[in-house]
Amino acid sequence: MGSFPQAPEGTSVHVNPAASAAPTPLPPDVLRFEDTCNVYLLRHDRRAVLIDFGDGAVLDHLADFDVDEVTDVLVTHHHRDQVQGLARAVAAGIRVWVPPVERELIAEVDEHWRTRRFDNDYDVRQDRFSLLEQVPVTGTVDEYRTRRYGHAEIHTLPLPGHTPGSVGYLVTVGGRRLAFVGDLIHGEGRVWSLAATQWAYTGSHENHGKEGVAATILSTMKLLDTGAELLLPSHGAPVTDPPAAVARLRAKLTELLQMNRRTPFDPERMLYRPWTEITPHLLRNTTSMANSYALLSDSGTALLLDFGYDLTTGLPGGQDRSARRPLLESIAALRRDHGIDRVEVALPTHYHDDHVAGFNLLREVHGTEVWSPSHIAPVLAAPRRFDLPCLWYDPIPVDRELPVNGSVRWREYEIGVHDLPGHTLYAAAYAFTVDGRRVIATGDQQTTEWEPGLRPEILNYQYRNRFQIDDYTRSAELYRALRPELMISGHWFPFEVSDAYLDMLLEKGQQLARLHRELLPAELDLGAEGFAARIGPYRQVARPGETVRYTVEIRNPFPHEEAAEVRLILPAGWHAEPPAVRSTVPPGREASVEFVVRVPAGAPRAERLRLAADLTVGALRLGQQAEALVSVR
Repeated sequence: MGSFPQAPEGTSVHVNPAASAAPTPLPPDVLRFEDTCNVYLLRHDRRAVLIDFGDGAVLDHLADFDVDEVTDVLVTHHHRDQVQGLARAVAAGIRVWVPPVERELIAEVDEHWRTRRFDNDYDVRQDRFSLLEQVPVTGTVDEYRTRRYGHAEIHTLPLPGHTPGSVGYLVTVGGRRLAFVGDLIHGEGRVWSLAATQWAYTGSHENHGKEGVAATILSTMKLLDTGAELLLPSHGAPVTDPPAAVARLRAKLTELLQMNRRTPFDPERMLYRPWTEITPHLLRNTTSMANSYALLSDSGTALLLDFGYDLTTGLPGGQDRSARRPLLESIAALRRDHGIDRVEVALPTHYHDDHVAGFNLLREVHGTEVWSPSHIAPVLAAPRRFDLPCLWYDPIPVDRELPVNGSVRWREYEIGVHDLPGHTLYAAAYAFTVDGRRVIATGDQQTTEWEPGLRPEILNYQYRNRFQIDDYTRSAELYRALRPELMISGHWFPFEVSDAYLDMLLEKGQQLARLHRELLPAELDLGAEGFAARIGPYRQVARPGETVRYTVEIRNPFPHEEAAEVRLILPAGWHAEPPAVRSTVPPGREASVEFVVRVPAGAPRAERLRLAADLTVGALRLGQQAEALVSVR
């Protein structure tokens, strides 16, 4: 047997009953070691794969299980009782695999502790029940897929509930289907913690404060669908009658959930009937945030318009990676109920996370291609380059860039691709005819809830999204030119378009533009954003001694040509080439200037160092108009 780091003195160890003569429901080569959590061993030829790790004391008792070597550890969730000894596994050369959404809470938890808010804190998740010191991991498990870890073929099933990012593992041993479920369920129909299921502070969502309760109901239903005969939890004994345990748990959790809801919770609809028909070939996902739509082809394939947070039960508090989880649960219903054998393409109306969070997972699991309008594609592919809100955490590669204000053919559909600035500069409208109806998809541009005299239409502009003064006049003119019959949007119900609605949008767009011009300074035009410079990339990483490049976009706010001068304000000891740039800019237009910045060879490691573009246009001293961040690593 190999040499392993020893457990700390005073560690209390309980050897799995399977190692004694006591009866057990576990197959012979599935063993349980009781530590700060249950640690399960999948044994084969004196080697083992572990599910969870606890304090790591299992390494001191391998001989009790006739095991010489542990090859891999698979983690169900990030909580400290599951992984507090994980550094021992790494020191022993054991491969460590963790849930994708929770990798940063294990491998980068130092940064989480450094940046976690404590004052005026409304994030009630148990994200602080994490490792005290970060531990490197081998990689993340493949959700919705089966792959080999060590000797074992293991399927990873997303099981949000106890934490937003929890996973379970399915294996077949001796003809029996086993599910390692973390802390999703405890005993014959209880949960290990209700506090852990409160993902957000009480708010307006129907599941507010009970997001994980609703998710637990759905996850246990998914477990039963796998045919698992035995559930192996992180705490307590194996669950030997899954249907009975889930039935009891579901009844009690539903009663708890229903105490706050205005409408009955319907998990069958969410899990098995998520799509509602707009037309026979156009469906809306009723369980996602934001709305996603499926355009169905008679070839048996589908195109998705947006795909953000599927099967959502309410977003957790916080904005770190572990608080935002994409799922793919609604795809099975497309196959089962609508004859779709492949989700072929995903199109974004804009780059916001709630519209694109699931794109990478769609590609990995279903081979879906991402097509994007050419002006949105750079934001998807390199989000850190942009100073924008609502960016997804990871790059989303684009398989095909689409020309703006043209059209693209997908199967039997001709889809018009139109620039649609307003809600954000990086947005598009898609116009197509399906089942004889002219449809336009407009993302989050406006609310599509207009009721004359009762409910106003809200133009959903956000300045940080780079709203420009005339955007809504232009979008209203686009709609009038396209004459859609039906408008589908990101967060509201499909809307029947009338001439009165189109007239109202044009009037409101013109009113919005007029009010901006009447309220903002008359002598210069800094646009709706109010700044005359931007720096890109906004965030980047450099090493000591390296050079990094920056582009500064400058705006002439005057109605006449002017000379502009830009200087970069840098950390002490850093240098830019050239030190300053002068450029003549036409009236009301923009120009770009380039800088090369050298990081000193002896620069210490630092996070988010600031630099700024200092701008003068003509005699107008605007100062440090834009900033960018660079980390030295």
